[in-house]
Amino acid sequence: MTQHGYSRLADETRAGAPARDAAQPTAWTAPTASGPLHATLTLPGSKSLTGRELVLAALAEGPGRLIAPLHSQDSARMVDALRTLGVRIDAEPGAGGFGDDLLISPPASFTGGGDIDCGQAGTVMRFVSPLAGLARGDVHLTADASALHRPMGELIHALRDIGVDIDDGGRWSLPFTVRGHGHIRGGEVRIDASRSSQFVSGLLLAAPRFDVGLHLIHTGSRLPSVPHIDMTVEALSHRGVHVERPAPNEWVVPATALRAKDIAIEPDLSNAAPFLAAAMVAGGSVTVTGWPAHSTQPGAMLNDLLHTAGARVSRRGGALTVTGHGIRAFDIDLSAAGELAPTIVGLAALADGECTITGIGHIRLHETDRIRALVDGINALGGDAAELPDGIRITPRPLHGGLWRSHHDHRMATTGALLGLAVPGVEIDDLSVTAKTLPQFEQLWMTMLGGTG
Repeated sequence: MTQHGYSRLADETRAGAPARDAAQPTAWTAPTASGPLHATLTLPGSKSLTGRELVLAALAEGPGRLIAPLHSQDSARMVDALRTLGVRIDAEPGAGGFGDDLLISPPASFTGGGDIDCGQAGTVMRFVSPLAGLARGDVHLTADASALHRPMGELIHALRDIGVDIDDGGRWSLPFTVRGHGHIRGGEVRIDASRSSQFVSGLLLAAPRFDVGLHLIHTGSRLPSVPHIDMTVEALSHRGVHVERPAPNEWVVPATALRAKDIAIEPDLSNAAPFLAAAMVAGGSVTVTGWPAHSTQPGAMLNDLLHTAGARVSRRGGALTVTGHGIRAFDIDLSAAGELAPTIVGLAALADGECTITGIGHIRLHETDRIRALVDGINALGGDAAELPDGIRITPRPLHGGLWRSHHDHRMATTGALLGLAVPGVEIDDLSVTAKTLPQFEQLWMTMLGGTG
């Protein structure tokens, strides 16, 4: 497929699947499981790895290929952003069943003069902003109105400290213009990344191209989603960049060339969460193929998390299987994997005793305030959920059907589908938002339910 062909594919992906009227999306009645599940599924590539490898391929010293990347709204936004900076990205048929491979050819230098719409993608906001400083000319970045609230101030401050010229009109948020001068000085910078680990990852990814590299120090009292930073460091290592860790919350990246490589993208383990959790809600078992023996994805924690909640978890032949035996009460700290919180909260609403999920204060700043949205959604279905300063407490009560609001948030929508397995009459106001990271969600969900018996 040509570069133009991928643009058409990206447009279709952004539109969601299936297509719906954007002004008045059609509510989707979540199907109730008719019996125990017996399903084996293969999932598309990791959103987090796809975004990081697209950026690193654009910075590399030569062309490279991403094998089995995720094709979703977020990845399409990243592709569009990199093309705006002068990166050539072509699509070619891949061996997997979820779309084309991507061939990335970096330019001699990034080009300015363009506009980048980040949509709702936090990775595009935080990963592309440093790249814009390497461009020759102005680059204007904006986002969907529903995403302009997402934190950017700390990153803007850090970029200015290492020599990036940013005109944000005093807002410390999107939209803003980066006045690229073709290079970034780099050096030592301090940043409080308590509100998003993507601040750290975005700086680390671009750091090898800074004039003097980067010495990054996190100054906050907490750092969420550490596995995502480990993922960034590992991805840099695969391309020949050695990141030193002189102290906790401190990283040193040398100025060096990034190796051009062909990279195979792992399945998205966080997107696997509602499918694996479904076995605990409906009974039976769900298997996800291609589960890596080692992964820096936060979703790798599902093995232990679901076991804590009462599942039997086994890994054999490169596949992970979860078998449900009810959901027992649990107390879980999810500070390292906040993106799993909606699924874990969904399980808590159906557990046999009081549950607490803590360490997730930062998820208030995602596509929506996920803590408030989850609490309001569960209570609207007759549950008993309460906000904590850094989490949620849920006391079991029988749930009933009703409207489950997605709040333009893909993980809220999938949590509604999970609850609907056990609660007849749950209606999700807009399932199309799952196209942000998993356009095939509805198809895969129905395939999973086809294995009941």
